[in-house]
Amino acid sequence: MKILVTGGAGFIGSNFIRHILATGKDYSVVNYDKLTYAGNLENLASVADNPAYLFVKGDICDAGHVEAAMRDCSAIVHFAAESHVDRSIYAPRSCVETNVTGTLVLLETARKLGVARFVHISSDEVYGDMFPEMFAGEDSPLRPSSPYSASKAGADLLVQAYVRTYGFPAVITRSSNNYGPFQFPEKFLPLMISRALDDKPLPIYGAGEEQRHWLHVEDHCRGLLLVLERGQIGEVYNLGGTDIERNIAVARKLLRILGKPESLISFVQDRPGHDRRYALRRDKIEKDLGWKPRIPLEDGLWQTINWYQDNAEWLSKVRGGEYQSYYERYYGNRDSSLLEIARSKPQPS
Repeated sequence: MKILVTGGAGFIGSNFIRHILATGKDYSVVNYDKLTYAGNLENLASVADNPAYLFVKGDICDAGHVEAAMRDCSAIVHFAAESHVDRSIYAPRSCVETNVTGTLVLLETARKLGVARFVHISSDEVYGDMFPEMFAGEDSPLRPSSPYSASKAGADLLVQAYVRTYGFPAVITRSSNNYGPFQFPEKFLPLMISRALDDKPLPIYGAGEEQRHWLHVEDHCRGLLLVLERGQIGEVYNLGGTDIERNIAVARKLLRILGKPESLISFVQDRPGHDRRYALRRDKIEKDLGWKPRIPLEDGLWQTINWYQDNAEWLSKVRGGEYQSYYERYYGNRDSSLLEIARSKPQPS
């Protein structure tokens, strides 16, 4: 099977490509990626010479280029997205254009070419806040809180509309917060780890009481392959994680692992509209496809910290230039906080 993977140079996409090429099954992959700040071909250095792997640089909003890359592909696994909430608050237009318009271009092209299966990768954030003890099921209402989650919910609804209207062969997955190797350090865990390794302050929004449901990327990739191979067309599958922890508790845990002082924790002004708790039920995928996560957060944290320690050169490269400017904008000067940015005039995209 020839698979087009969009956003394959990113964190989850690159882990997925390495995972499926390592299965020994008859898969070949076209990695279609725009190579924005979070796309890094070094993530795929281990498979770059694999004859079953091909990289094509391109934008999912470019219909002609998408069609050229998609030809002869039997399946699409769609990761490509503007995926960071803070960036979506600052520049919502580019987030919506990529996540909604880009998904529309892929759907139209796949329908035109008669693609047999389309796996759309979504997020637990589309469900919004979960009250204590509550878990979102696949039929829970979508209540997005940020431009990012609203754009993902919009893309989800487009996919579902194509299934209903055109009989389009799509499946949607929504996963808990991913972590693991090759994650760009704007996200919570690699940001905390990389700052702690340098003995620099760890910026924690508010009081750090937000709760997140954690899923190791290796577990996520196993689940995605099952959905690609056996998921029922038209269905949504939640891939819920192993542990629900407060952000402050996770930060303290990784500091203990690293032998660093808790005095490195620095509380900063909270993000506008910050969801307090994400939590996913995973009964459906366990029952239908036999998937459940295997890596508990404690073990996964050790593994992830070790990876970042062993890959200092990779981390140094991705933290240069544009990332440093981003960090200073959102964390370095709280006089220009996200709250003020959200209330200011719209920024050009």
